Amino acid sequence: MGIRVIKAGLLTTVQDLGRTGFQSQGFGVSGVMDVRSFKLANLLLDNPENEAVLEFTLIGPTLEFTSDTIIAITGGDFSPKINEAPVTMYQAIYVNKGDVLELGSSATGSRGYIAFSSYLDIPMVMGSRSTNLKSGVGGFNGRKLQKDDYLYFRVKRRYIPFFLSRKLQINEFKEQEIQLRVVPGPQDQLFTAAGKKTFYKSSYTVTSDFDRMGCRLDGPYIAAKTTSDIISDGIAFGSIQVPSHGKPIILLADRQTTGGYGKIATVISADLPKLVQCKTGDKVRFKEVTVEEAQLLLREEVKEMDQYRRQIHHPCREVLDCRLTAKRLERMMR
Repeated sequence: MGIRVIKAGLLTTVQDLGRTGFQSQGFGVSGVMDVRSFKLANLLLDNPENEAVLEFTLIGPTLEFTSDTIIAITGGDFSPKINEAPVTMYQAIYVNKGDVLELGSSATGSRGYIAFSSYLDIPMVMGSRSTNLKSGVGGFNGRKLQKDDYLYFRVKRRYIPFFLSRKLQINEFKEQEIQLRVVPGPQDQLFTAAGKKTFYKSSYTVTSDFDRMGCRLDGPYIAAKTTSDIISDGIAFGSIQVPSHGKPIILLADRQTTGGYGKIATVISADLPKLVQCKTGDKVRFKEVTVEEAQLLLREEVKEMDQYRRQIHHPCREVLDCRLTAKRLERMMR
């Protein structure tokens, strides 16, 4: 009862919100790159908010299901197909035993997510099922998925109410130039007024040096007063380091716990999904906001999630129009 990996894709791993509480011991958080898409996938299935999913990058996996279940696919557009027939993202999809899900290359965005109503049977390690690739800890044997891997399900959960209402009209990640709102600091005082002006007024290009650890940008030189080296201190998801070469590096999910380069700013949580869904060659600009503005934007995102939850918990009009009763749907899915 689970899924067999026919093709693993470029980088497919088991992830949740990450392994918190161990950074003081030098152990990174890891977890999903795009928290918003991750939460939407679980929300569509009424899963626990932190239930583990499969995260895949640029080229998705091909999976065979060995039992019935329900899935939701979110993130970038990977043109998903089941048994060679296209299926829609951002909705609950009933999958039968023997079905094959194929995900191609990303048409928009760069990362996708699959949530499962039957829950992946992945052991908890230090409070998380996420994969730490550097340490080889967590997830499926501490590594990315490979051909012929088999992942078991934990439960037989093949029914959820309001099934046909569980779809969202979301089409994101099409922009090739994005604006990232950032909170200045904590070491912005190390940079000259001209250097900070360059940072906020210039356009930077996403380079091919872009992975789960960080995103290196190319663009105008950001001048420091003397040096941008500091005594190593903690690094948050979205911290923007500027080494001596003057080009920004944004630290992401698999970042190191501390670093010795000055951080000119930090990308706010609400804008991190836009960044991690970028591709090589995309353009990035920065806009300064206050901590209070960042907190307000995060609260608005929470309200949006609550609105989506209410939306998918109402009977779908299409069901009534087609005279498909709730009882008939239940029988079809059991």
